[in-house]
Amino acid sequence: MSFGVTSNPTAEWISRQITEAFPWDHEPEYLIRDRDRSYGSVFVRRLCAMGIRDRPIAPRSPWQNAYVERLIGTIRRECLDHIIVFGETHLRRIVGAYAAYYNESRTHRSLDKDAPFHRAIQRLGATRPRRTSSPILQNLIFGTDTANCLITEAVGALDGSHR
Repeated sequence: MSFGVTSNPTAEWISRQITEAFPWDHEPEYLIRDRDRSYGSVFVRRLCAMGIRDRPIAPRSPWQNAYVERLIGTIRRECLDHIIVFGETHLRRIVGAYAAYYNESRTHRSLDKDAPFHRAIQRLGATRPRRTSSPILQNLIFGTDTANCLITEAVGALDGSHR
C-alpha cells in the first residue's frame, strides 16, 4: 500500500505518486481508476510512458473498483474513525503508521492470514496465550475506559512527543 496526502491533487502530483508507487520494473499491467477531473492528460501520458493501460470505470460506479473502495473503508473504519486529526502533517503520520501496520502486522484472509510483507510465525507460550496488539488498535481491544489514555499515547507516539 502506498499513499500520498495533498489538499489539492493535480495531474502532475498524481503522476509523481504513480511513479513513486510503481518503480519502472514493477508496474502493473493496467490501472483501474475513477473519472475524477484530477486525472489529466499529464497523468494519462505518464501511464502510457510506463506501459500501464488506463482503465477508467463507468461514471458514478464505485462498485467497479471494489478493491480500492474496500481499502478506503478499511482505513476509515480501523484507523481514522478512532483518531482526531489535527492537520495535514498529523494525517501523514497517522496514515504512514497505519500503512506500516497494514503491510507488516495486520493479517489478511486473502493471504492465508499473513501480512503483505511476509514475517516469521510468532509462537506464543504453551500455557496461556497473551493478548498482543498494535498500539494503533489498543483502544478497540481494551474498551472505552482506557481508550483516552491509549489514544493520548498513540497520538504522542505518532508525533514523537511522548516516549
